[in-house]
Amino acid sequence: MPRWESDAQGRLERAALTLFETQGFERTSVAQIADAAGLKERSFYRYFPDKREVLFAGNELEAHLVAQVEAADPELTPIETLLTALGTAEEIFRPREFLLRRGKVIAANPALAERDLIKLAAIADALVPALERRGVEPGRARFVIDVALAIHRRAVPRWLAEPDTTLAQLMAQAAAELREVVTPPAPTVR
Repeated sequence: MPRWESDAQGRLERAALTLFETQGFERTSVAQIADAAGLKERSFYRYFPDKREVLFAGNELEAHLVAQVEAADPELTPIETLLTALGTAEEIFRPREFLLRRGKVIAANPALAERDLIKLAAIADALVPALERRGVEPGRARFVIDVALAIHRRAVPRWLAEPDTTLAQLMAQAAAELREVVTPPAPTVR
């Protein structure tokens, strides 16, 4: 690749993903990633602090979700607010193929799986004050966030597998499944 080509961060992300797939995360060096992207190793460190972070770059999702929560209709309940915000996340997600490949690489490497959990916890932490500003008590806010993120974790793999369905639709479906699980069955009349 020519060194003048734009989107250096994207090129580094794509190169890292390909190398992680072909030779493994542990056997891939930052120098190899930079070289595959047509950049110098020092350029890598302008965008990422380490090679783990190349698959978790930026806080776009966190910022997007906080903004969505803050802009939500004040009449929505906390769970409705979060589910609506999470349902819009596909607006900023990378292409499905990239996310599917990324998911496989993360699942195959404990250090990356750990980083994924840390990133998710940081997003949850950022959402607590956003809900607090809407009048939700901190402990309750964290509980509602954890429930909403569980629903999101149920919906995202389906969204990746079903390109004709929106994430919002699958979030609603997963929320309905949760209601079925926690709602006691109606008593049978004899």
